[in-house]
Amino acid sequence: MSRAAWHARIECGGAVSGAGFLVAPRTVLTCAHVVQGQEYGPLTVSFPNCRDLGGLAATVAVHGGWSGGWSDPGDLAVLELDREVPLSPARFAPPGAEQSGAHLVAYGFPEGYGEGVLARYRAVSRTLIADEWLQLEAASAHGQPLAGGFSGAALALPDDRVVGMVAQASDETGVRIGRMLPTEVMARYWYDLGALVPAPETDTPAATERLHTLVRRAEAAGLDCRPDQLYRDAVGLLGPEPPAAGFASLRAAAAYVQWQVDDPEAVPGFADRLAELLEPRPEVLAPAASDWTPIVVELERSGEGQEQVTVRVSAYREGQRRPVATERLPRGDVRAYVQQRVDDAFGHLAQDAEALLTFVLPREWLNEPVAHWECGPEDSTPLGCAHPLVVTERSRHRSARLRHRLAGKWRSLEGSSGRAMLHRVDCGSPERPLSLRKRLREEDADLAGFGAPPAAAEDHFNVGLNLPVPVLLWPRTGCAGTGHADPCAGSAFLDALSPYVDGVPPADLPRRIWQLREEAAADEDPDGHWARDVQLLWDDPRCYPEPPASLHTPVA
Repeated sequence: MSRAAWHARIECGGAVSGAGFLVAPRTVLTCAHVVQGQEYGPLTVSFPNCRDLGGLAATVAVHGGWSGGWSDPGDLAVLELDREVPLSPARFAPPGAEQSGAHLVAYGFPEGYGEGVLARYRAVSRTLIADEWLQLEAASAHGQPLAGGFSGAALALPDDRVVGMVAQASDETGVRIGRMLPTEVMARYWYDLGALVPAPETDTPAATERLHTLVRRAEAAGLDCRPDQLYRDAVGLLGPEPPAAGFASLRAAAAYVQWQVDDPEAVPGFADRLAELLEPRPEVLAPAASDWTPIVVELERSGEGQEQVTVRVSAYREGQRRPVATERLPRGDVRAYVQQRVDDAFGHLAQDAEALLTFVLPREWLNEPVAHWECGPEDSTPLGCAHPLVVTERSRHRSARLRHRLAGKWRSLEGSSGRAMLHRVDCGSPERPLSLRKRLREEDADLAGFGAPPAAAEDHFNVGLNLPVPVLLWPRTGCAGTGHADPCAGSAFLDALSPYVDGVPPADLPRRIWQLREEAAADEDPDGHWARDVQLLWDDPRCYPEPPASLHTPVA
């Protein structure tokens, strides 16, 4: 039996009308125009590479809405066979795979070739014609042209993975072009196809299967959600803009995430958000961690260019996140904008709230001197001296896995002595990153201090970020972190820091570092004080609850 026995021949009333391909034990895809003559006779599907099966009766289960004209969209039909067939169905490649330059092979049944014949074509461009078709051109001037009988045939890569379906062929003499429906367009008209086609950069269909299962559950439950906001939450502020008209349905948003967003975390992220709405967690699982009331400033690179930044400012009140402002602007304008919007955010806090300024930064920006930013044009006090101020890392702040583990770590701290000891990571340390990871995990580290900035000890620093270590401290400037054995500025920093933080409850560290910054700024030689550039990453997920209703909150 051929490894591609899933190629199918379609007959209407005993006459061959086109091709198709098996995608499930009882399901065949073809063009709607291939089965338009079904009213004149029975619809029969056969598999030329598995003759023992004979002809199988079929019915049209789904029609794409094609109206009969060659320029009309929706030329897709889903056929249901009268019984399952013991054949392996077609496999699909991610959208865009047709642009690899490889020949695309179609198995069709033009007049005189009842057993079938192959044609080789290439996709001309990724540009859709009328937002529906990709153009095809013959791989050579001497092979089999597309003709009647090829409509509905799968277009497959050399490894037999399907990238689309033949929809049209030119009837002009000497012109060897045609049109194909790519899989992402086909899925507009038959939603279940989306679960069979892997998203770009995804090695397994498991993620997309989960996504589409959740979408169907949400539709069956009549879930009230906003597809546009769900999309925003899944892709983040740096993700592609949604269509100007927004998403007409949850299905449309899911399909856009699957095929139009390059980030491999977008599909599972969208599914996770949807799962949260379908299975909301009890609010008791997200208690307030302390008396802190966060004001959150999120900074992200904008898709508009390296010097464009998206800034989002929020404030919490009674455990609810309240958007204050969101803006994309040049990086040089960020500081002034943050000064103004942080000031606005204080207006959202309760009168007796103790504010905690939290900057959520991309990993490469964690060393930004946000604690030294001035409070405003009329107040030159550094923000880090005016208020407790911490940073956290964006991907860690959004990782459900790490949030869960960090919350458990904080609960353990509260259930024990509630005091942490500094775990040193000296600059120039010969300790390998994997050894450091093992040490921090076995010692159940709650507080890690680094002798060098993140860029100077990147591999070691990433270990601390990727483990659920709630608190990280380091000097923004000082030792370059290169290999050395002698004491240096980084070692001196850790020596001075240790007695200042050892034994302090981690929940109080933002206040302790605030006092330390004030002390350094008030020193007779502030530039020479060892703590002048101390940076504190402090991460208690319970301080930043995201209730299930957050998906209904409008973004400013």
